[in-house]
Amino acid sequence: MSINVISVDNLTFCYNGLEVISDISFAVKKGDYLGIAGPNGSGKSTLIKNILGILQPQKGCVNIFGQPLTSFRQWEKIGYLPQRINALNHHFPSTVEEIVQLGIKGKNTAALKHTLEMMGIAHLGARLIGELSYGEQQRTMLARALINQPSLLIFDEPTTALDPETREIFYALTDEMNHVSGTTIILITHDMGVIGKYARNLLYLDKKIIFSGTFEDFCASPDMTGFFGLDSQHLICHQHNKTENGI
Repeated sequence: MSINVISVDNLTFCYNGLEVISDISFAVKKGDYLGIAGPNGSGKSTLIKNILGILQPQKGCVNIFGQPLTSFRQWEKIGYLPQRINALNHHFPSTVEEIVQLGIKGKNTAALKHTLEMMGIAHLGARLIGELSYGEQQRTMLARALINQPSLLIFDEPTTALDPETREIFYALTDEMNHVSGTTIILITHDMGVIGKYARNLLYLDKKIIFSGTFEDFCASPDMTGFFGLDSQHLICHQHNKTENGI
């Protein structure tokens, strides 16, 4: 019996006395590709920050790779890209290569070269990251999350400010890592069509869990038809079915 990569039980987080997420429970198994969606302010980023220990919940518990969050120390097994990176000062004293190498222990020239090329930023390696455009900075941070080939990747709105070509490269890469390498992926996005195209499981959040399960269950659910409307549900399911059928 495989250990869940993540298990969340009855998680509640409050901000200024108001519940931002309430009684959240779900599990992520090894090799899952989970999409987390929900409207703005639904608590998606708050949930991830609680899972990673950045925020402390008022109630509930989190286990990572079978260990309580409070005692988990193998953070190199996790690659994380937060929702937004602040625009960096032009004089921030680190190059693109230095930033990307922070994602891996020791110095691995081959892995660095491959990852920079994969994200289309090899020509920027010697540039100060603060001198780059926001999109180039985002690609740099993506490269840092990917270089170590972690067992779990968590992306919070990862394609913000990426051009369409780089966006497709990113999604194709995560899809390959999931199917070929068995990397567990959690993808947060407001774009339900994107989730339906790549993820196999869906968690829809609006401070509490509205839906959690496979896309097949989502597409067959009359409750979700009533919640989203037939046209929106059909669009999401059509995107998912295109990928499943290799179209």
